[in-house]
Amino acid sequence: MLPRVAAMVKPGRAAVWTPTYAEHARALVRAGHEVIEVSNIDALADADIAVLVNPNNPDGRLLSAEELCALARKLERREGMLVVDEAFMDVREADGWSVAGAVETHANLVVLRSFGKFYGLAGLRLGFAVASTRIVERLRSELGPWAVSGPAVAVGCVALGDDRWASATRARLAAAADRLDHLLGSHGLKVAGGTSLFRFVRTERSAEVFEACGRAGLYLRRFDVMPDALRFGLPPDDQAFARLERALAR
Repeated sequence: MLPRVAAMVKPGRAAVWTPTYAEHARALVRAGHEVIEVSNIDALADADIAVLVNPNNPDGRLLSAEELCALARKLERREGMLVVDEAFMDVREADGWSVAGAVETHANLVVLRSFGKFYGLAGLRLGFAVASTRIVERLRSELGPWAVSGPAVAVGCVALGDDRWASATRARLAAAADRLDHLLGSHGLKVAGGTSLFRFVRTERSAEVFEACGRAGLYLRRFDVMPDALRFGLPPDDQAFARLERALAR
């Protein structure tokens, strides 16, 4: 969806708050924008189109809806657009954090959501944008009537409507994330961020830990730009937790 949104803005200066998905910068470049990567929210306000992920991947950085609305106002003064990727927002109660409810107030705000993270439906290839009526109508016109299959829409509607499942899943993920934090901490690995779907660790032993887990068949995420950082996915069951415990013990 971001390539379509980016193409709605006249080619100019695009800013991406990093570290985050590399694909966002790539989509902006393909839309004709000159992309800069910034490390603080204030630097986003000078762009023609600004993109950030909230909560962020991989470090879990999280901004409130109030902070994002303030940024949207700054961008609006110079006719800039703010795109907020909320792919991981469903893992938490969104009140006070999701900015999706502010799109009619801020006509330059676009919120992106997906089903691949919290709902575990990555294979469905389904996502959507929340935006002002003007932006939605333009996107609908450009995408055409068959952008998403009927079965995918049906599955997405069921997923979004199942509040009981969502509440139970949030509680289960939070408990598992707390368990992972204790396991990592017992081996001297302090959690520096993340969400309840993944944990972000910074350690001088990153290469050693990565290799030990890899030998045990456990793949961690490493980052070229952050050699001391690791991202741990949430182990799915007791057996996986035990495998991680043995790998770290070695």
